[in-house]
Amino acid sequence: MRVLLPVPDRDFDVTEVAVPWRMLTDAGHQVVFATERAGTRPAADPRLLTGVLFGQLGAAKEPKDFYDELTRSEEFTATVSWADVDVTGFDGLLLPGGHAPGMRQYLGSEVLHRQVARFWALERPVGAICHGVLVLARSHDTATGRSVLANRRTTCLPKYMERSAYLTTAWRLGRYYRTYPAYVEDEVKSALDDPGTQFERGPRVLTARGTATDDTPAFVVQDRNYVSARWPGDAYLFGRRYLELLAA
Repeated sequence: MRVLLPVPDRDFDVTEVAVPWRMLTDAGHQVVFATERAGTRPAADPRLLTGVLFGQLGAAKEPKDFYDELTRSEEFTATVSWADVDVTGFDGLLLPGGHAPGMRQYLGSEVLHRQVARFWALERPVGAICHGVLVLARSHDTATGRSVLANRRTTCLPKYMERSAYLTTAWRLGRYYRTYPAYVEDEVKSALDDPGTQFERGPRVLTARGTATDDTPAFVVQDRNYVSARWPGDAYLFGRRYLELLAA
């Protein structure tokens, strides 16, 4: 199967892209990367490769190894453009996150929002993790004008996580962890018909991450053909659930 994976030119999250890519590829699926302009060679947030603060808070070793493999793959350089891609030619759509400034190109693109809404209408598997849920919140059904998430259960980056990361690092990195003035959780909830019942924050975690062999700290929400997750610590479970959606 073919899965479309849009990214910005720079600053996407290492783990949220590399882990699902590796899992999808290992399962025999084709991942097609899309950037604003075709042929762009994208790049992850460099701080997540070297360590955000004093070598800490970055991606774990295995996702970094996956990312190194990804950068040497053919699909990473043969990107298609958001505007020109025919979304009907894909079996799945996967929307990763990231929080650094370069993500605004992707999160705020009206062209990408329209393409995502077109794919959503096909009722095929859609996955979104962390800030990637914002792309769905900002994509609107052409018939109703409402967000495509309006009647779905979902999670996203919780406010307590975003706030904690910002307060821990602001003295050195400023607003690096605050992509927008509004928290991700607040904007996603504003797109829902009934945030009280549709939004799921999940268990409270700050550092414990799921791995290839341990999903204990991880959390995802599945609603029909849509699966969402909160942060890089959910990436392995997120990838497994997304594979199940494709298989179904």
